[in-house]
Amino acid sequence: MTRSLATRCLLIGLLAVIVTLVTAADDSDHDLRRAPPFTLFDPAGDEHQLGQYAGRVLVVNFWASWCAPCRAELPSMNRAAGRMRSQPVDWLAINVGEDRQAVTSFTADYPIDFTVLLDVDGTTSQNWRVTVMPTTLIIDRNGFIVHRVVGQREWDDEKHLRMVSELLDD
Repeated sequence: MTRSLATRCLLIGLLAVIVTLVTAADDSDHDLRRAPPFTLFDPAGDEHQLGQYAGRVLVVNFWASWCAPCRAELPSMNRAAGRMRSQPVDWLAINVGEDRQAVTSFTADYPIDFTVLLDVDGTTSQNWRVTVMPTTLIIDRNGFIVHRVVGQREWDDEKHLRMVSELLDD
């Protein structure tokens, strides 16, 4: 086997392992720890704290405007949030590492129909153990992270809607 062929095989194998790890971190990765508190601001300058969502199911999506998978999943998150609007579920889109002007400019082209918050310095994403974007965490009514979903998903498909709505019965 030539060196370049061996290198290609090694790279393909490594890619397969990475894809497996990311896929394995999908909906079955139950964190079961309390969601860390945060105080963040929305683009209008209004303060939001985790505590104001107590007693409600919370879907928290960490994203960035430069992240193509983040942009691709936003329409499905908008549709899912719209479908669940009458339920005690809140959806948060926490932008990581960008300032208000960048986020406002982005959302003019890619509307987000639920609450957008700014994690300008990345502290909240670090506290929430987010290392890949998009990452979405689902918090139960008691404030525990019960699902960690890494990577782009179709949030308005039945599987993901059920993942959120099952927490409403608790």
